[in-house]
Amino acid sequence: MAATIKGYTAAMRPWETLAEADAPDGQRVALRRRGHEFLIRVGGWDLMSSRDDTSARALATVGCGALRERAGLRVLIGGLGMGYSLAAACELLPDDATIEVAELVPALVEWNRGPLAELAGRPLDDARVRVYLGDVAKRIEQARDHFDAILLDVDNGPDPLAHDHNARLYGRAGLRAAHRALRSGGVHAVWSYSDAGDFARVLERNGFDASVHAVPNRGRDRGRSHAIWLGRRRSASRR
Repeated sequence: MAATIKGYTAAMRPWETLAEADAPDGQRVALRRRGHEFLIRVGGWDLMSSRDDTSARALATVGCGALRERAGLRVLIGGLGMGYSLAAACELLPDDATIEVAELVPALVEWNRGPLAELAGRPLDDARVRVYLGDVAKRIEQARDHFDAILLDVDNGPDPLAHDHNARLYGRAGLRAAHRALRSGGVHAVWSYSDAGDFARVLERNGFDASVHAVPNRGRDRGRSHAIWLGRRRSASRR
């Protein structure tokens, strides 16, 4: 009974706002805490919780796990979040790898160096990590045959989107840009709220061999599965 009362009390504890900032699109971003749980809200909507680390880590374990052995691996992560995908990539990749994380909101980088730092084990301190402050779509468009993996955790995934402007990442133009940015045999992994929709077919039509991996969630969405869509870049001759 005492444990039940203690859990009930923790759940009823009010959220404390630790910091706020404006995203480049004008939306308000807030970092909140209740007990040991941290929460990031954007535009008044819950974006991510520190309890939702399982599928965030799976983005890196599935994506990096599909890489073929080669020296000097270069990996791009789109969306820093609370650092879980980055931490998993740091754990998996060899010492000679370079891991670039693109984050649109500078405050998220600051929070990951401050109050969120210990959640994922301070992955931004890893010497292999580089931070790109800006739109991951632009970073992808800048690259040619450069990355061995692109790992995207942006919005809810391909469908449904919370922000319409992110659609370009998952459509023809965005996937063709990702194909050009990847080296031969490179992988494009995409976090998604669910495996609904025909994103595998979209990947196939744009130069990738596609698969989807269900990831049971143990956090706020306990009982449902998230998904990692995985595309391996085909050569130009097979497109």
